[in-house]
Amino acid sequence: MSLISIEAASAGAAPTRGLPSRETLTRAALAIAAGAAWIAFAFVTRHWPDAGEWGRGEELAQAAAGFGAALFLAGLLGGLWPRGAERLRRYTPWLLALGLFFILWQATTAKLALLPQPFFPPPHALVEVFVDDWPKLWESVVASLKLELLGFLAGAGAGFVVGVSLGWSRAFGYWVHPAMRLIGPMPSIAWLPIAFFAFPSSYSASIFLIGLTTGFPVAVLTWSGVASVNSAYYDVARTLGASRAFLIFKVAIPAALPHVFVGLFMGLGASFAVLVTAEMMGVKAGLGFYLQWAQGWAAYANMYAALLVMSLMCSGLITLLFRLRDRLLSWQKAEVQW
Repeated sequence: MSLISIEAASAGAAPTRGLPSRETLTRAALAIAAGAAWIAFAFVTRHWPDAGEWGRGEELAQAAAGFGAALFLAGLLGGLWPRGAERLRRYTPWLLALGLFFILWQATTAKLALLPQPFFPPPHALVEVFVDDWPKLWESVVASLKLELLGFLAGAGAGFVVGVSLGWSRAFGYWVHPAMRLIGPMPSIAWLPIAFFAFPSSYSASIFLIGLTTGFPVAVLTWSGVASVNSAYYDVARTLGASRAFLIFKVAIPAALPHVFVGLFMGLGASFAVLVTAEMMGVKAGLGFYLQWAQGWAAYANMYAALLVMSLMCSGLITLLFRLRDRLLSWQKAEVQW
């Protein structure tokens, strides 16, 4: 290509410089549409009369209108803050879908009463629970967190020690492995009657059940990680004069950490089911107890609010575990992000 043609092409492309790209326009349009959906939800909530008596509709409409206006302005003025617009781009389709879902939810419950009540409360009924019953709900969250963390940490610690011992000592594995094959695969809920009889309180029995649920996958995955460490690592360390403790704590355990975290994720997920069951069966506190109370009184708005809080709590704990994994295993590329 000659110099003249290059200059001509550059001159032809000059007038289009500075115009937003198609991707930028699409991103802005999605943000504006999402804002319009939330503003429409606020309008439906405030100006369409309810078929029944529900509280906190005015507060919900104001919050939705403010959120929708913020999204609308973000779509119009996204070029003034490119970094914020880029962060918003990832969530804009979900925000649009949620706005449309809330409109449909509001119309079919509070406005047209198409869904049977009280099984399907409208959105502002959940807002009413969060505002009016928050002290009791927060007390249940704290109780569940305390019970979950005590059981999970006890089970994870015991499972880690057992797993390292199984992977390192054949004598230990000879005696413990058969017991693990017998006890480990059984659902922890099956031990519920025995645990409540053997332990002095239902609270300590619940800690044991959560710990048992967590400990088995942690022990198995830790054992697998220690057993799969390359023997060349031990040979090099012994050549340099490493002791037995050095081989365990500086070679075996760091190399097995990816397996350990897989076991922790499995144990954390399984422990939530045991947590709710234990709180429903014997512990007179926590989100499981709150759920049972709400179901008994047909307070389905309270029940859905508790389920939402429980979901956020579980997701938050898994997020913290992922952050801990990324920090301790910074040398390993994280294929899965939470």
